[in-house]
Amino acid sequence: MQRNDLIAKAKDMLAKAYVPYSQFPVGAAVKTASGKVYTGCNIENAAYPVSCCAERVAIFRAVADGEHSFLEMAVAADTARPVPPCGSCRQVMSEFFDSGLNIHLTNAHNDVKTLTMEELLPFSFRSDDMDASQGGS
Repeated sequence: MQRNDLIAKAKDMLAKAYVPYSQFPVGAAVKTASGKVYTGCNIENAAYPVSCCAERVAIFRAVADGEHSFLEMAVAADTARPVPPCGSCRQVMSEFFDSGLNIHLTNAHNDVKTLTMEELLPFSFRSDDMDASQGGS
């Protein structure tokens, strides 16, 4: 699957987003090492904190299907610039994505910005930070 195919799958998810409050649909598609593609859209709730972003939906669908190794991701929205993931999504992405994994961000104007996980969230909190033997605070 080419980058543009992954982006097209993310854009297809815009129509499936459940966004009655913000009217801001976002779509995502993530490719796993096994070659499967998992898609997601944002799903809102009247109690905003329990809403879930498209990026997390796609990743969680893959993980629930037993996938833990990812190759790349695309995220799409109708924004002026290629849509950046929120902080919560970046943290979830850093849990599952290698630092060099490419994330393709796009908008309705077909502008694309590709960043690595490290560029998107430098110096992220990782599971090895929780190891007490690492010292530090």
